[in-house]
Amino acid sequence: MQDAIDTAPLSAFEADLVERLDAVLPQTQCTKCGFAGCRPYAQAIATGRAEINQCPPGGVAGIARLSRIAARPALPLNPANGVEAPLTVAVIDEALCIGCTLCIQACPVDAIVGSAKRMHTVLGALCTGCDLCVPPCPMDCIAMIPVEPMRAWSEDDGRAARERFHARTRRLARERIETEERRLAKSVAEPHQLDPHEAPLSPEANARKARVAAAIERARERRRQQPQPTGAGAGAHKAHR
Repeated sequence: MQDAIDTAPLSAFEADLVERLDAVLPQTQCTKCGFAGCRPYAQAIATGRAEINQCPPGGVAGIARLSRIAARPALPLNPANGVEAPLTVAVIDEALCIGCTLCIQACPVDAIVGSAKRMHTVLGALCTGCDLCVPPCPMDCIAMIPVEPMRAWSEDDGRAARERFHARTRRLARERIETEERRLAKSVAEPHQLDPHEAPLSPEANARKARVAAAIERARERRRQQPQPTGAGAGAHKAHR
């Protein structure tokens, strides 16, 4: 799989093209295109690093949309990336589930609920059918089954999936910052925790403590700068399976 996002600067034209391409991708975040999600794939197309026929969930209709936006000839879906298939949803055999949480970590839209050593369940209305939860399951207890009644993935589904993916991305970033804060906080003794009979800290120790305190403040500042969700969130959209 390619890198999540190419860090090379984009021209204004390329940046606009990325937005327009990403807007018509299905947002399943399945990585079948060979990139780490729909937006990285859009960026690869915009910068000439990928073809427009690498998205199995989008299928023939998706290739046609990408073709119009990218001004490239339409191509058959590349079989190396998969085949166009009916919409599916993940189902966990709860009798076999051991609560390892690996599927929860793999789900790009937080469509699986459960806790460590407890039974997990897929929220079918939120599942994008990406099947990323299947490979890491050590019990082989997750199956992808066709949605009933059969239907196509819609633009509304894509918009809702994008919101959930962004919400998950924000949550993971927030959790990383909170973990860093806790780790750094352990390195700094609070005033009431200091033993008054202990010798004062050396200049080197004081300098180290100041650096740790500054690092904590930087982590808190990054947390404050995390973008807040705007508009209708995933909770406002109810997908029908």
